[in-house]
Amino acid sequence: MTKLLIGLGNPGKKYEATRHNLGFIIIDALAEGWGVNVSKAKFKGLYAEHFLESGEKVVLLKPQTFMNLSGESVQAWVNYLKLESTDLLVIHDELDLPFGRFKAQYAAGAAGNRGIQSIIQHLGHKKFCRLRLGIGRPPKGYDVSSYVLAKFSSAEEEIVSKIKEKSTDAIDCYFKKGVDSMLQMVNSQDFQL
Repeated sequence: MTKLLIGLGNPGKKYEATRHNLGFIIIDALAEGWGVNVSKAKFKGLYAEHFLESGEKVVLLKPQTFMNLSGESVQAWVNYLKLESTDLLVIHDELDLPFGRFKAQYAAGAAGNRGIQSIIQHLGHKKFCRLRLGIGRPPKGYDVSSYVLAKFSSAEEEIVSKIKEKSTDAIDCYFKKGVDSMLQMVNSQDFQL
């Protein structure tokens, strides 16, 4: 059995540690914890493989197509690994959630996220699990594009550390107890920062 964990973001040094790359940040944190490096290239993405204690294989993926074309890489991997929809977990930033808030969903619409929209278009369905990580909306008068592509402040970096920990807990629940348990845990008030 194989699971595909996808972090959404934009490739290149220019976008490292930006709000829009929170999905990449979580994938890198998981990889570090597992002692693997997301550096092999295949199907327009960087990836690493890891085997859990259960014997289940996990592919960590960071599409390198830029956010809006993420579906190209994801579709190629889903076809290659012959995955079911519940074997797919997409991790991404979310403007519509306050910074430090979490929401897990299955079979939800894109809600304006172009990376998710690309995945839905390429897969031809929305039956996959998402871990949405709140980055909040920009202050009034601040350009949304500039906001999501800005780096986290030092104060925000402390919260990002907590987001990494919580995300790891959610993903651990996904592997050990399944999608429904993860949805229930993440969406509870107790889980939020």
